[in-house]
Amino acid sequence: MISDYFKLSLGNIKHKGLRSWLTILGVVVGIAAVVALISLGNALQAAVLGQFGSLSVDTLTIQNKGTGFGPPGSTVVEKLNEHDIKVIESVSGIDIVIPRLIRVGSLEYNEVSGFGYAGDIPNNQEAIDIIYDSFDLEAEEGRMLRVGDTGKVMLGNDFLNSNDFGKDFRVGKKIKLKGKIEKEYEIVGILERGSSFTLNSVVFLMNDDMEELFGIDDEIDLIVVRVRDKDKIEDVANEIERKLRNDRNEKVGEESFSVETPLQALGAVNTVLGIINIIIIGIAAISLFVGGIGIANTMYTSVLERRKEIGVMKAVGAKNKDILMLFLIESGLLGLVGGIVGALLGLGAALFVSGAATSALGVPFEVVISYPLIFGAIAFSFLVGMISGVLPAMQASKLNVVDALRG
Repeated sequence: MISDYFKLSLGNIKHKGLRSWLTILGVVVGIAAVVALISLGNALQAAVLGQFGSLSVDTLTIQNKGTGFGPPGSTVVEKLNEHDIKVIESVSGIDIVIPRLIRVGSLEYNEVSGFGYAGDIPNNQEAIDIIYDSFDLEAEEGRMLRVGDTGKVMLGNDFLNSNDFGKDFRVGKKIKLKGKIEKEYEIVGILERGSSFTLNSVVFLMNDDMEELFGIDDEIDLIVVRVRDKDKIEDVANEIERKLRNDRNEKVGEESFSVETPLQALGAVNTVLGIINIIIIGIAAISLFVGGIGIANTMYTSVLERRKEIGVMKAVGAKNKDILMLFLIESGLLGLVGGIVGALLGLGAALFVSGAATSALGVPFEVVISYPLIFGAIAFSFLVGMISGVLPAMQASKLNVVDALRG
């Protein structure tokens, strides 16, 4: 009996031809939006969290709260300084404190200039090892910077195949950097591509060179702290915050600095991505709702057009539940076909956008095919189709035989 319902429903859908496809189109758009947006949302989440993948669970970061946009520490009123380092070092449970500098400057190569970030490499070998290990930095060409490398720089991977300067960057070549002064530096290494796109575009130079280039005197942009026991990192962070707050005579909640652990950074990112995913799902749901209205409209029209057919079916013995089931299955099939086509189109669109984003940004933006999402979207589209057809189906099933035969 069920197979007969499906055969009759498929026949009716085929008979309506173009109208069926126009109705299905609404569901196609909705399901395609659901699959594409959710897939891209998951890929975005994976890509953003990948930027934090290099964070060590035993390190925390201290920086002053900024007044605008820019690299860490570049837009604050009061900079971190050596006194703050001493305050932090007085906290028990700390293994090593590493001051860092990050500035914006100009780079000239092959008589072409451009702007970008410059980051310092500490003059202490232990601190250098920690920085390299934390961000998983390896040289693709040449070597890494080391203690005593005055007048030398190390470039992020983006420079390796850059066309912005009309000439390839190569180890042994020289570039000019400009901050407070302008000076020439030799390239000793180009890094392998990292998971963090920010590191791929940075010029690294030794701390002494950085201070000279930008005229820095007792200023620190951020401080990296490694703790002895990773399980006590929250306690250490709270103690650092308390001591800095007391040293600066600041009240709780009015601190001019921030102490951030890896878990806090990931938590903040996950919160933002969660909000983005909710918005994405909301947009997709609206599209699917519009598709459902299209199915309901088509089924209402179908009831009006097929009054005589319904009358004949009832006259030869069809019951109200048979008519109801026939129209429900027909509306469900409209949703099902739209769901299958929409899921395939949505997945294709997501893969295309992810490929384009990966090429443009230079970071992994990979869409993973989620079969639960695909089959769930198709099943949901069938359900939406059936729900959209409930009222028209009930109207059809309640038609009086005589009135129906009159048309």
